[in-house]
Amino acid sequence: MAVVLVTGGARGIGLSIAQAFLESGHQVMIGDLGSSGSDWSYALASRADMQRAVSQGESIKSVELDVTRIDSCKAAVRETVDCFGGLDILVNNAGIVGSGPLADFNEAEWDRIFAVNTKGIFLMTQAALSELQNSNLAAIVNTASIAGKQGVPNMSAYCGSKFAAIGITQSLALELAANDITVNAVCPGIVGTAMWLDHLLPSNFAVTDEKKQNFEELMAKRIPLGRPQTTEDIAAAVMYLATARNVTGIALTVAGGIELN
Repeated sequence: MAVVLVTGGARGIGLSIAQAFLESGHQVMIGDLGSSGSDWSYALASRADMQRAVSQGESIKSVELDVTRIDSCKAAVRETVDCFGGLDILVNNAGIVGSGPLADFNEAEWDRIFAVNTKGIFLMTQAALSELQNSNLAAIVNTASIAGKQGVPNMSAYCGSKFAAIGITQSLALELAANDITVNAVCPGIVGTAMWLDHLLPSNFAVTDEKKQNFEELMAKRIPLGRPQTTEDIAAAVMYLATARNVTGIALTVAGGIELN
């Protein structure tokens, strides 16, 4: 049984990752913004989201976490160790997206995207490293994106941050191999979370169910396998990467064939 810390774990992909580990018998700490959340172009996790996430049993707990602050990262690791006695697996899943033409892109928004998506991996890994070095099951999985493998128009900040996430993953895989810590990345394709439904693919539908149906119809035409990816698809890939002891330094695409490499 491993102790797992999932950042951005209160909903969406992060919540499915946390649930997958929980259902496999592991102890899980989810870290998310909660009441310290900031305004963004779509809703971020709330304290209520965190409370719902931990209502599944005694083996899942939550801690408020801002991955852009080293003190918050260290506190999340301490809380995990205090609750469960150690830390074996770190899933750096927290992330945000912003889009728009470069000529009009806001500098503060650019900095925030890199602070969460890139610096957040650095700070959380640094905060967790000493605990991971004490584990016989140590693994780090970073959530990157297919946008970290191929550029997309009007998304230079997001793509840049996710390309960086893959580069950091490869570097850390080599650096931490001597400590028997595996480091990999998962690259989600098109998943019907708030990032896509409320920001990247706005529609004329106000009702959530209609918006999701419209999204699925569009993706059926766009994705070779004929369906969008689910949060559970990404969680299954993370579970593999976190437990495959002879796999390190890879960026595993889960995208239904929309991105090939």
